[in-house]
Amino acid sequence: MEKQIISLNKVEKRFGKFQALKDITFTVNKGEVLGFIGPNGSGKSTTIRILLGMLKKSGGEATIFGKDVWKEDTEIHKNISYVPGDVYLWPNLTGGEIIDLLLRLNGQQRTHRTEELIEKFQLDPKKKARTYSKGNRQKIALVAALSQEAELYIFDEPTSGLDPLNEKTFQEEVLKLKEAGKSILLSSHILSEVEKMCDRIAIIREGEIIETGDLVSMRHLTRMELTVETRNSLDDVEQLAGVHKVDFSDDTHQRAVLSVDREQMTQIMDFLAEKQIINLISTPPTLEDLFMRYYEKQGADSHEA
Repeated sequence: MEKQIISLNKVEKRFGKFQALKDITFTVNKGEVLGFIGPNGSGKSTTIRILLGMLKKSGGEATIFGKDVWKEDTEIHKNISYVPGDVYLWPNLTGGEIIDLLLRLNGQQRTHRTEELIEKFQLDPKKKARTYSKGNRQKIALVAALSQEAELYIFDEPTSGLDPLNEKTFQEEVLKLKEAGKSILLSSHILSEVEKMCDRIAIIREGEIIETGDLVSMRHLTRMELTVETRNSLDDVEQLAGVHKVDFSDDTHQRAVLSVDREQMTQIMDFLAEKQIINLISTPPTLEDLFMRYYEKQGADSHEA
């Protein structure tokens, strides 16, 4: 059995009459990157604040390293590294001074690794924090967090404000942590970011976990996209079981883009073969497809289709 680093079981959080979290249940195993995804306001940050001991849960159980996150938070924090989505810094300190301070607060100090990260993230550590943009403030937190030796890294919207080059640098550093056997909880609404780094994902919607699993097993829930050109008209393709969306790209209806269910792929391919295929491109479903399916206006019922 895999060692569980984070464990949440039926965690709830209420603010007065408003229930922000309902029965939140998921785990993060040793050496695993779990993507915690959902739009802003879905409950991601509230869940993370409970894990960090910043908020007291209203019900359920939450542990890190087998320790209660509220009662034993001081002990837990010795072995975790955290980056929030909104970073607030001491305005009169330089970036370098803040990095040193953050490291010392966790009983650690600047190393060659710190210098390497400063260079990789293209950060000027000599400027006062008050002059930094949001992206540069985020870099400060990332350099400090990634410099630390920890067993668990928690990132809450960590690339907010970063340019694409620095996003790529962050992704590379997370994969290095994974290779080193570290555990990572990555909260994000950037689906491509999650897809590149995560072993499993947990989708949260309006304070509830609506799906968890690895990307391979969850992709079967989404439809394949076929771009096809045939010698004969595809007029009747819309009548096939498993075909949900057809976009014709010519007046003869010999070229089309189809959205199809994997389970019906054999019958669909037989049909296309009869139409004499000229070109065929299949596009596997992405995490974006899965995510959007859960967030259609119809809500949770939408994924019955």
